[in-house]
Amino acid sequence: MTLGFEQAGFDVLAAVEIDPIHCATHEFNFPFCTVLCKSVEQTTGMEIRERSLIGDQEIDAVICGSPCQGFSLMGKRIFDDPRNSLVFHFHRLVLELQPKFFVMENVRGITIGEHKQILKLLIDEFKAYGYQVEEQYQILNAANYGVPQARERLFLLGARKDITLPNYPQPITQIAKPQPNLSDNSQLPICPTVWQAIGDLPEAEDYSELLHKDWVIAEYKKPSIYAEVMRGIKTTTDNYAYPRQFDTRILSSSLRTNHSETTRQRFQETHQGEREPISRFHKLHPAGVSNTLRAGTDKYKGSFTSPRPIHPFTPRCITVREAARLHSYPDWFRFHITKWHGFRQVGNSVPPLLAKAVAQEIIQSLKISPVKPSIKYQLGEERLLQLNISQAEQYYYF
Repeated sequence: MTLGFEQAGFDVLAAVEIDPIHCATHEFNFPFCTVLCKSVEQTTGMEIRERSLIGDQEIDAVICGSPCQGFSLMGKRIFDDPRNSLVFHFHRLVLELQPKFFVMENVRGITIGEHKQILKLLIDEFKAYGYQVEEQYQILNAANYGVPQARERLFLLGARKDITLPNYPQPITQIAKPQPNLSDNSQLPICPTVWQAIGDLPEAEDYSELLHKDWVIAEYKKPSIYAEVMRGIKTTTDNYAYPRQFDTRILSSSLRTNHSETTRQRFQETHQGEREPISRFHKLHPAGVSNTLRAGTDKYKGSFTSPRPIHPFTPRCITVREAARLHSYPDWFRFHITKWHGFRQVGNSVPPLLAKAVAQEIIQSLKISPVKPSIKYQLGEERLLQLNISQAEQYYYF
């Protein structure tokens, strides 16, 4: 969400995140943003203002991607899951910060069954305290916004009563095989495919160094137009993100998985676009889009690893970098060196290009014409990506 809003032209000055590993990764990639490493339950609007560069400035937008497992159709959908209450702390912080706009992202499961009651109550609470809410809320599919991944998420948009509500972004791409509800959009460009997204990346198995570290200087292949943008070779006219200083020769976030020969054989025999019958992992089709990348569970819910897609040609699971490409993260963006953390950070996040599409509608409502920044930022210290949980807790809490 931070990156997508930055790409649209926003300066994101503060972020709240409870997991210190994720805080460190955010700090590494966004050195100009203050990270409050704590639960929103213990956070106040005043603290956010005082601990960041916001101060007493008026805030244009407060954005939220609260934990979604309590609402997820993939989970047990427990109505009283305590994580579900966090959306009301978002509500509280919006009222305390009084931004012009707010955006809440969550899984589509919050719109179904008992959980729909939570969503209705949340909307009613916003309306009772001076905010308009787009009650005809929409489920947006990332593949309709240039992301090579089929990923549906709810976006709830709100605005103060003195400001016009933003529109939802119109689709700009479609999946190669148009879905029935996209029949009227037949003139839209085709969404980037899996192979257009990852086909230029060096093959991780060609580098033995990647068995014990997550980066290497490597030889890239010919990029697609999408890959050129991800690599920073080209930029789009509507990208207003701050450039980052990074070595384009480096293949990062690519620690290898050491599969057994039996597993490799099963992966090899699985047809592209189908599930491997034992692991139930999905094998990516090079001419299609990725299935939804999932995060797995945190340490409080058993630390289960989510199913990771199988590479379309090499009999292995994809790397974190390949997952990041399928999520629309540029190559300068780095993740924790541990695969488990890296995949969670990708799978839990909003694809930047999807967040950007929503943010652009708010920019339009603000009647602002963003400009390309002249500042080029260095990324943070490498050690931020190497901290274990104890070290990260020590770094933020003491």
